[in-house]
This record gives sequence, C-alpha cells and structure tokens, in this order.
Amino acid sequence: MAKELKTNAMRILEQHKIPYVAHTYQCEEFIDGITIADMLGQPHEMTYKTLVTAGKSKNYYVFVIPIEKEIDMKKAAKAVGEKAVEMVHVKDINTITGYIRGGCTAIGMKKEYTTTVDSSCKKINHIIVSGGKLGVQLELEVEDYLKACKGKIADVCTEG
Repeated sequence: MAKELKTNAMRILEQHKIPYVAHTYQCEEFIDGITIADMLGQPHEMTYKTLVTAGKSKNYYVFVIPIEKEIDMKKAAKAVGEKAVEMVHVKDINTITGYIRGGCTAIGMKKEYTTTVDSSCKKINHIIVSGGKLGVQLELEVEDYLKACKGKIADVCTEG
C-alpha cells in the first residue's frame, strides 16, 4: 500500500485536531490558483493564495487573499503596522517559509510570521488554501484556518 502523502501543514492540523479535506492534483511546477480551482471545480471565492512580503523593518508578513484579487500594498502595510511592504522575491520563498511557490501555506512555516487573511473570508464558511506542497490543497473552516495559522482578518485587497 502506498504511503499517504502528509505535508507539515496536515500534520499540524491533525495535532490540533482540526478537520480538513485534502484535494490533490497532478502538478510538476507552479500553476496559478485560478487554473487549479477550475481544474478541481472549486469556487473561486473560497480559494485563496498565500503571499509573502517584507516590511521596511525587515520583518516578514504573510497575506492570504482570494485567488482573483490583488493585494493592496498600502492596506497590507497598514494592517501590520508597517510604513510599506513589498513582495519577497520568488527565489527567497523557500528560504523564508520552508515552502515553494505554489505550495506555500501559512500553516507550518519555518517561523511564525504575522498572518493576515483578507476580510472577504467573513463571507464564506470554508477556505481552500495550498497544502504545503505542489499538487495539494487543504479545505477547512475559516475559523479553524485562522486558529491554525494564528491569523487575523483585515481588508488588504484592491477594490474591484
């Protein structure tokens, strides 16, 4: 019998007895969230992407936003008490988080970073996020996700 794939994020959810559903798909390299949601027949409004930023203070911040939205850097900076934040370079994501682009999740990063989930999550009961590895997504209740990543909610997306 094949060994069941477990990511660090899954192990953390299980340690905290947080129920989740793992969705898997074939993937060799980065695919954007919209394409994945469409492949799996998932609602776009429930599917979120994880973005990693650096503030002027050199601290890192994680933002979790809907796949169809863009982050508003001014709102994001304000939400974490920084003058400004900017996206970290793709090549640095693994060093900072322990995850790779397309597999990055706020649950179980190398270090605990301030995590902010866009306020649009208040309109949904379940959230779908990357599962910590390419080809894996996790679906869980929004409240459980916020507990697992110690996230807070703020309006951090651009209008429209």
